[in-house]
Amino acid sequence: MSLIVAKFGGSSVQNAAQIEKVKKIVQANPGRRFVVVSAPGKEERYNKKITDHLFNIATGGRHFKNERHEITAQESVQAVIHKFETLERDLGIDAADLIDSLRTDLARELPDDKRIAFYASRGEHYSARFITRYFRKEGMEAGCALPENIPFLVRGDYDNAKVEEEAYLHLANLKDNSGITVMPGYYGVTREGDIAVFSRGGSDLTGGELAYALRADLYENWTDTDGIYEADPRIITRANVIPRLTYKEIRLLASKGFNVFHFDAMVNCKKRNIPINIRNTNNPSAPGTFIVNERVPQELIAGIARVDHIAYVYLEKDTLGESGAFIEELLDIFRRYEVQTYHYPVDKDDIAVLLDQNDLIGKINDVRREIEDRLNPDSMKVMYDFSILSPVGIGMRNVPGVIAEAAAALRDNKISIETIDQGPAQISFHIGIHSAYADAGLEALFERLIENQNLKKN
Repeated sequence: MSLIVAKFGGSSVQNAAQIEKVKKIVQANPGRRFVVVSAPGKEERYNKKITDHLFNIATGGRHFKNERHEITAQESVQAVIHKFETLERDLGIDAADLIDSLRTDLARELPDDKRIAFYASRGEHYSARFITRYFRKEGMEAGCALPENIPFLVRGDYDNAKVEEEAYLHLANLKDNSGITVMPGYYGVTREGDIAVFSRGGSDLTGGELAYALRADLYENWTDTDGIYEADPRIITRANVIPRLTYKEIRLLASKGFNVFHFDAMVNCKKRNIPINIRNTNNPSAPGTFIVNERVPQELIAGIARVDHIAYVYLEKDTLGESGAFIEELLDIFRRYEVQTYHYPVDKDDIAVLLDQNDLIGKINDVRREIEDRLNPDSMKVMYDFSILSPVGIGMRNVPGVIAEAAAALRDNKISIETIDQGPAQISFHIGIHSAYADAGLEALFERLIENQNLKKN
């Protein structure tokens, strides 16, 4: 019998009706012995994620205030408690002890760095305990494996933890458990016994690390979409689910807007050739998308990613392209100001850096001043409101004319290309256009490169 690790995201465990679907999915395949769960999605009053409420509690209300939402820390406490009380009622379980424990946790006094991580972890922690209790009520043999007890050892910053090598040995021991093992995602525990969390979306990472440690045959990631689409289905409504992608392809797509899956969760699965299957909790009969090490390409372009809100920083200086030190120092400035960069095509005397323009808010003057002081460019321009369109697919490697076809599609729709860059693996390229034309540009590329498939492999 195959061993499957099944991770369920926040929308999949948001309420009793969704958790009922989770139960049926787990029961449908006896190989699904290990279940990793996220915090229970959003609450109803403010329509905010439980994890965001927990951040708000930990920061004394600053988290939502920074996002211009007037929700106090105490209101967030009430929202979190109400969420779990509603789950207790609707699941038909007795969880008064868990509610009391949650109240105690949300009043715990800790230093700031430890406090935020501890509070943020409570959504997953209690989600796992509630779901375990519900499974047992439904006659399933189930146990809850908490990171504190395994122990799932991590190190590093409390808000950006890294898995200790020893943790895999502890996770592997769970294989001896009978029945269903439910584990909370998103967090681990340090050698000193403190809670530390992964980056947001870290429940995916927990599932991937568990699959790696157990040498699972399959890692399922259950969410609220049928899989990974050829393009954003909100814009291209006729886009289809991609049946199979390589790890390389999903990495490129994920870095350009296909935010279905946490990349770090794939790293160890790739090492052990564990396929990942993106599935829909609300449509479990759909096969979803498989992420695998290798596949036979049946198309030139697998998908087209899109990123909006891009700024374009252009610098000129004689021989800058011949100095790796110049480029490294420039990227270091962006890193120091926590500005995410996407591409930086470079020539002999100039460089263009495409980055997240939202990261420049309140920082652009300081960034510009530091670039001028440290690098002394001959000229510097900053332009805003661009979008990047990124066709990706292993089928385009060594096939001539793909970029020319894309350029022709945009030309035919009177859309100017502001910047273009091809990845060195020749399985992706990235076109920058003004954001005003992003929808039309995506439509043009989708029709030409995916629907029509005008280019044929020799």
